[in-house]
Amino acid sequence: MDIALVQLSSPDNETQSQRIERAEALLREQRGADLIVLPELWSAGYFHFEQYPELSETVDGPTVAMCAAVAKDLGTYVHVGSIVERAEGEASVSSPVLRNTSVLLDPRGNVAHRYSKLHVFGYKSLEADLLTPGVSLPVADTPFGRMAGTTCYDLRFPGLWSELSVRGAEIVVVPAAWPAARREHWKLLTSARAVEHQVFVLACNAAGIQDGVELGGTSRVVDPTGRLVAEAGSGEEVLHASIDPTIVQTTRSEFPVIADRLADYSGLAR
Repeated sequence: MDIALVQLSSPDNETQSQRIERAEALLREQRGADLIVLPELWSAGYFHFEQYPELSETVDGPTVAMCAAVAKDLGTYVHVGSIVERAEGEASVSSPVLRNTSVLLDPRGNVAHRYSKLHVFGYKSLEADLLTPGVSLPVADTPFGRMAGTTCYDLRFPGLWSELSVRGAEIVVVPAAWPAARREHWKLLTSARAVEHQVFVLACNAAGIQDGVELGGTSRVVDPTGRLVAEAGSGEEVLHASIDPTIVQTTRSEFPVIADRLADYSGLAR
């Protein structure tokens, strides 16, 4: 399985439409990849909080529509990263429900997986004030294995990842806008989640500077044994990696951590 992680920047002086156009050109250069992945909220820019309402869109809006056209033209899976989703039918037009929603598109341009970030971030961020958490944790069947997604801050919550492994996830895509100031946490947690839950972690981070905040880059591919398959630098780039998804079941069979895990620890004596 050949993967391309597009470690994109979202500069303040670039409009959303300009960024979508620039991203499309990068995506179309990845012909031959089985999966292309983008970062969290790249088309809006994660730290452009004041613009969230005006840059929000539905799942058939401009960001996903562009990625769907690329997926169809290249015959590949495209993980859109995430968008500021304007959830239709959940609130009035004057007060829309906004979510941080990721979308996986299949080679026909159809939605194969959709996930809204469960843990919205509050520390030095307005995400928790502006966005509503998701309510579901789906896992999708693909030709490469069972795929799921978490988003950025979700990396810090191993219980979420435990549930993904219970639900059969073998490959977890992690779009992020993780700051450079906590880059070492990013490296540690992406490796730890892969080892703990014996999954491939495909973590695509944003790069560049947004509203004065430096993003960490360092997109990573980590295999179920914790081996670092590939890692990007700090700037905008496309990281290529090739993985063998069958390693997941081999690893779980040879070293059965998941099988040995108790279903519930809450009833143990204190």
